[in-house]
Amino acid sequence: MLRMEHVDKEYHHRGKLVRALHNVTLEIERGEFVAVVGPSGSGKSTFLLLFGGMLSPSSGRVLFDGASLGDLSAEERARLRARRTGFVFQTFNLVPYLTALENVMVPLFLAGMEESAQRERAEGLLARVGLEGRLDHKPSELSVGQQQRVALARMLANDPEVILADEPTGNLDPETSRSILDFLVELHREGKTIVLVTHDPRVAERAGRSLRLVEGAIVEDGRHEFAVVG
Repeated sequence: MLRMEHVDKEYHHRGKLVRALHNVTLEIERGEFVAVVGPSGSGKSTFLLLFGGMLSPSSGRVLFDGASLGDLSAEERARLRARRTGFVFQTFNLVPYLTALENVMVPLFLAGMEESAQRERAEGLLARVGLEGRLDHKPSELSVGQQQRVALARMLANDPEVILADEPTGNLDPETSRSILDFLVELHREGKTIVLVTHDPRVAERAGRSLRLVEGAIVEDGRHEFAVVG
């Protein structure tokens, strides 16, 4: 499903060369739930952005379902993300002047869906994350946990095959973090492929496979019995 072949990613920062990833080769199979762990600056977010086609490798190849992302145009990569990939970020990235319902409708509008169908699907998704009573609330009128739930509902708008989550529980209290992770586990059991970046080993334990990144290289790749919801 997702594959990296001898991937390096380098940046120039203030005149210095920074190697974010070094000679990474791995494959993530369809339907896996993979946690990527490691200290700050280890290359975790770069890893995720490469799989999302939002960055290109300095060398090597990144493949999505057998297609090399580097061989696709920017427009083709954008279409691939819109159709098949969902993103969840620590900072939520909600539009502040739109309501919860309108935030979830944005990707449906961009996909060309009829407005009545947009509204029906967005309402259903918000109900699924427990926010059926908050449709008309703007982000500033919601708790941090509720904002993340809106972000999850928006991420599901295009029914993605792959979910890329960058520290989705990083700003949340322990109880809300557990509920968000329970929801991701539920999505995995429905067949979604999930790649989750975290610095917290307790979060990583909820996945079926953990990759440990240190200074841009994979130093551990382990599988364990999948955790029970709750």
